[in-house]
Amino acid sequence: MATLYTHQTENVSKTWALMFVFFCTVIAVGWAVSFYYNNPSILFVAVIVAVVMNIFSFWFSDTIVIATAGAQPADGPEYVELHRIVENLAITAGLPKPKVYVIDDPAPNAFATGRSATHASVAVTTGLLSIMNRTELEGVLAHELSHIGNRDMIVSTIAVVLVGFVTLLSDYFLRAAFFGGDRDREERQNPLLMALAIALVVLSPIIATLLQLAISRKREFLADASGALLTRYPDGLASALQKIGAYELPMQRANNATAHLYISNPFGAGAAQSLITKLFSTHPPIEDRVRALMGDK
Repeated sequence: MATLYTHQTENVSKTWALMFVFFCTVIAVGWAVSFYYNNPSILFVAVIVAVVMNIFSFWFSDTIVIATAGAQPADGPEYVELHRIVENLAITAGLPKPKVYVIDDPAPNAFATGRSATHASVAVTTGLLSIMNRTELEGVLAHELSHIGNRDMIVSTIAVVLVGFVTLLSDYFLRAAFFGGDRDREERQNPLLMALAIALVVLSPIIATLLQLAISRKREFLADASGALLTRYPDGLASALQKIGAYELPMQRANNATAHLYISNPFGAGAAQSLITKLFSTHPPIEDRVRALMGDK
């Protein structure tokens, strides 16, 4: 019978399996561009640019995300209990207490951000605080602290670096191919391999994005399992997710760039749920997450 422990182990394994496929995709794209142009220096430049851009965003991730979300420090006396819950969970998880923020928004949601456990922040919306009882709020905060404990920001940053790398290579290739290049290369190289290289580079940004989203969805399942184990009460998080999933309106400052950080899709349950939408979603369906928490097959 599946338990939270088996879900946790499976999700860790699946995440690293996806990362392995991601790295293989990057290597394949690198080969395709090098093969097409017979110029390995293109890879070196693309790697440097992608890494520099994403290290900057990773180093200042917490500041950028907090500002984007419009979050404010939870300083008022009305947030004493919120701080107490966060502190107790942090002690249980063996983590430093993160900074606590509140977002003035009726949509129930929350996120964690930061480059490390010692530079982490947790933010909750006023809507979340208004509809959750204590056990549900503990479940949500345990989920967010699990993201910090599981070092999800590092995994996400690696994924972003890889996506940036692939996108830069693909963009360079398409621009160079469109505006001209060496028209004799087809005579020097195998036409079948040339067609394979072109197809791989053109499709690579979509493949990379899907892999990034798949990694994000697995990390949500892992944080659910880790959070439930932290509180020893999966029903609390399951109930909280059901309440969050029942709210259909989007957050006032919903943003595609930060959507993957939230415990639930910030664009609301009322967003279109077509096959394409689900495929490119940053979060697994609420129903699947609740079933995993409750041990249903």
